[in-house]
Amino acid sequence: MKLHRDSTDGHYSFTGYGDDYVAINGKNHQGNLVLLPRRLIQDWTDATFDSLTQADFDFLAELKMEIMILGTGAKQRFPHPQLLQGLMRAGVGLEVMNTQAACRTYNILVAEGRSVGCALLQG
Repeated sequence: MKLHRDSTDGHYSFTGYGDDYVAINGKNHQGNLVLLPRRLIQDWTDATFDSLTQADFDFLAELKMEIMILGTGAKQRFPHPQLLQGLMRAGVGLEVMNTQAACRTYNILVAEGRSVGCALLQG
């Protein structure tokens, strides 16, 4: 599906997604990644949902976003609360949703000027 936005205003945003990719500012990406309004991190983790560790979430906490969105693939899956200790200590809110909803929600929050990041698990 293609998402439309009039202007990226110098920010990274999702411009499309499919079963095995997301498009960021018109360029397709595969694999797990973290998107921030001004930074793309493509080497976040090689983990699958079931193999995520506390270190994966601690890395997200270090990014100092107000809200972190976790896209869990085709279906919404919630990580074990024990893994989220670093995010909670850092005061980072976590929203969990499927990848398509995560892309749309991230774009809306960036357009509102919110301090938001989006971590996607693909595959």
